Amino acid sequence: MLLHLLYIIAFTTLAFLAVGNLIRNLMTLGMESQRGQPSRNWTMGDPQASGTSRLRMVPHPEFLDTAGNVINEPLLVMRSVSVEDAREQLDALYESSPGANSSGDRREEI
Repeated sequence: MLLHLLYIIAFTTLAFLAVGNLIRNLMTLGMESQRGQPSRNWTMGDPQASGTSRLRMVPHPEFLDTAGNVINEPLLVMRSVSVEDAREQLDALYESSPGANSSGDRREEI
């Protein structure tokens, strides 16, 4: 009986700690979202080269155009494509891949 009581007290304490942590995290998240995001200074190169020791944020290469400038456009544009158009595009990609058969032999569709 004493062991059951000990389990109940332990798990009740853990539950209160978890709920308290959840509430603190939600309040912190709410305050950070109200504060807004600071402007990010995207710079290229080594942070030590400029003489400053602070960490500089370098964007992911997919966010850069061919000249190395940050792209401020949407990176994903969705458009409606028919099944046949998608199949033709996939077939063209498959046939242009290095491992594709040059004779054009494909598996028969099921």
